[in-house]
Amino acid sequence: KFSSHTFNHVTNIDYQIKARIKFQDLKKMSSVDEVLSPFSLNKDAVNRIKTLMQSEMVKGLEKDGGSTLKMLPTYVHGVPDGTEQGDFLALDLGGTNFRVLKVTLKDRKYEQVETKIVLPDEVITDTQQRLFGFLADVVAGFTKEHNIKAVLPLGFTFSFPVKQLSLTSGLLITWTKKFTAKGAEGQDVVRLLKAAFDQREDVKVDVVALVNDTTGTMMARALTDVNCHVGVILGTGTNACYMEQISAIPKWTGDKNEKQVIVNMEWGAFGDAESGDPHEAGALAEFRTDFDKQLDDSSPNAGKQRYEKMISGMYLGETVRLVLVKLVQLGLAFNGLASEELLTRNAFDTTLVSEVEDPSDTDHSNTKKWLSQLKLSFTPEDLDTVLKVCQAVSRRGARLAAAGVAAVVEKIKKVDDCIVAVDGSVFQKHPTFRSIMSETLNELLPGNKIRLERAEDGSGRGAALVAAVAVRMKGQT
Repeated sequence: KFSSHTFNHVTNIDYQIKARIKFQDLKKMSSVDEVLSPFSLNKDAVNRIKTLMQSEMVKGLEKDGGSTLKMLPTYVHGVPDGTEQGDFLALDLGGTNFRVLKVTLKDRKYEQVETKIVLPDEVITDTQQRLFGFLADVVAGFTKEHNIKAVLPLGFTFSFPVKQLSLTSGLLITWTKKFTAKGAEGQDVVRLLKAAFDQREDVKVDVVALVNDTTGTMMARALTDVNCHVGVILGTGTNACYMEQISAIPKWTGDKNEKQVIVNMEWGAFGDAESGDPHEAGALAEFRTDFDKQLDDSSPNAGKQRYEKMISGMYLGETVRLVLVKLVQLGLAFNGLASEELLTRNAFDTTLVSEVEDPSDTDHSNTKKWLSQLKLSFTPEDLDTVLKVCQAVSRRGARLAAAGVAAVVEKIKKVDDCIVAVDGSVFQKHPTFRSIMSETLNELLPGNKIRLERAEDGSGRGAALVAAVAVRMKGQT
């Protein structure tokens, strides 16, 4: 039999054990916070990043190669003014799918029909003649299916690194993704496309614009919002463009009578190693964590696209995985035991980051599902830890992206009235990325009137709009 003294003694021991466990949990969580602290960017840090970006923008506008930001003039001099009308074709080449669209414009409204074809590996890895010939085949089939007899103005979205020479010409610098078609690098891609159409009698096109997908994003939103001055991609990769005054571009060699032009920043390269040495510190050195350096060193393009690697969908999940591995090594997660799956590069997809942070997932069911698939044994505390890691990495990415937007909008003096068109899976699907960006913009530019607005199909409809504006402006000269 227990006396009341014995009972109280046992209860007291039980309480002490619970308190000690609680204290250990708190100690563990504070150690996790310590590991995550380098991801925290205070107002001063984000402000410095904004200033650094503006400095790089100015240097990039002065001369080619003067900055990690390429600051490429696109030769697109205007946005839709509402008078554009008629039928336009758009081609979208940039990944595993190739799209052809017919877009009909009238009174700032549009209708469109499109077809999408998966590009076979043997086509994108053979010769440029085969690749562009295949594209011409698809376009011919599309025009026949939709009974298009007229020679329509065409906008060509080509989402590979290009040195643009004019609105209708650009040299392919290098293939990326899985494309390796021989004979294209260093060539004018519009000329290669036209040559493929010249081989045929059944379809004729008039290529009036070579388009970058970021520019297309800005144009797609500008159709309905005249105050859209900036376009941003926040998806697998990240980039931005904006309307700049020709007078602010010392390196401009085009028509001096033009007043403005959209500049493609290629901002993913902000903070890159300018010397080409991947170990060079770069402009973002003080803000990069050991995890960023580890990710960069193990990537195929070490030293390049450093800003993109801290923000975009291709890398957020991998950064989370590297942090989780470190926490396992420190005994702060999964009882110090990592599975082979967790140790596999890119095992933690950015889609998982969005799902883990989903505010409606109050019982962590998404996290449990993914940790089970990664063959990890976990406790309730581990679920909280994974959420914390995802939030820290995402929040840092959103604040970095907002610093970039603030840099651009402030430079062009549009803080009091600017719509920023944004496309991409991270912006559209991550539950808090957009709100954190807005919150950060308010922190950096108090009282601003900047609105982050979704723009859809910049690479398709946006290309048709660039073609439409080109036709309108040509008619005015």
